[in-house]
Order: sequence, then C-alpha cells, then structure tokens
Amino acid sequence: MIYLTKETFLSKVFDYEKNSEWKFSGSKPCIIDFYADWCGPCKMVAPIMEELSSDYNDLIDIYKIDTDAEQELATVFGIKSIPSVLFVPVDEQPRMSIGAMPKEGYKQAILEIFGIKEPIAN
Repeated sequence: MIYLTKETFLSKVFDYEKNSEWKFSGSKPCIIDFYADWCGPCKMVAPIMEELSSDYNDLIDIYKIDTDAEQELATVFGIKSIPSVLFVPVDEQPRMSIGAMPKEGYKQAILEIFGIKEPIAN
C-alpha cells in the first residue's frame, strides 16, 4: 500500500493539471482510499485495505490519500464524506464508493468493476 501526495498522484494516477479528460496513468487497476486519521470509520477500513493490498498484491495497486494533508486532491474529487474509496479501472472511468464496507463488499466491487476474482493463496 502506498500513501499518495499530490505529486505522486499526478504521476501514478492522473495528471489533472495537464489533462481535462480522465486519463489513467497506471498499468493495473487501483483503489484509492481517501481517509483522515481522526475518522472512526476510516480506522475500520484501514486494516481491510491492508488485507486487500496483500490479497491482490500483483493485480491491483492500493493507495491511500490523507484528506487533511492533501486537501487539493480531496477537492478535485469532491470528497465531502470519508471514507471514500475510488475504484480506478485501467481503461474506464473511475467509480466512487462512499462510506465503510466490510471486506466482502470491497471484494465484490473488485469483481464487478475490475473483473478480478480473489487470487488463490499459495
């Protein structure tokens, strides 16, 4: 799991300063967890994101954005409620999920949005 700043977001996900139309910079799908340290539901989502990062290690990049530290990124995506989780397919528009979900909910979204089943553990 990688914590993004504005600079790393611009290079790894989307350079909104150069592009007005969505153009994903990554080579594999990603999930972006918009959170804050003081947010109770965000603290419930954090270990789930850690597990998903491990479960889908080679298939999906999982990023976190601290909305307090990166207010511009939160504004660009219209984040008004956290946790907000952005699912970013490689060749399609991103989709936002607002609020905490159980791990199964995120796994279902990964299947529906990315078409990726949970990898079989070795």
